[in-house]
Amino acid sequence: MRVAGDIIIFVGMVFILFGVFGIIKYKNFYTRILVTAKIDTVGAFTIIVGTAVKHGFGAFSLKALLLMGIMIVINPLASHMIARSAHLSGYRPDGRTGGDADGYSEEHL
Repeated sequence: MRVAGDIIIFVGMVFILFGVFGIIKYKNFYTRILVTAKIDTVGAFTIIVGTAVKHGFGAFSLKALLLMGIMIVINPLASHMIARSAHLSGYRPDGRTGGDADGYSEEHL
């Protein structure tokens, strides 16, 4: 089980490494927040599963699975709130601020 746990943890680290490359590649705030929202959830999910498998199934694994469930809900919500606040404050994808970037007002959101 230790080897399987190590392999799963390594896969999670590879996911996070791909996320770092995505953050470096994309220059737009909104595409960066999209990459980080996906990668930190998937990478942390796999690392927590690998840790639970590595340490065996018991109280520690139950706590890790509970943490994983909370993380699956909170990470995308936090990323969405950050992107929405940037949109509502007038941050445009090209980096300029001010104005109504996409033609919608707050009433439509």
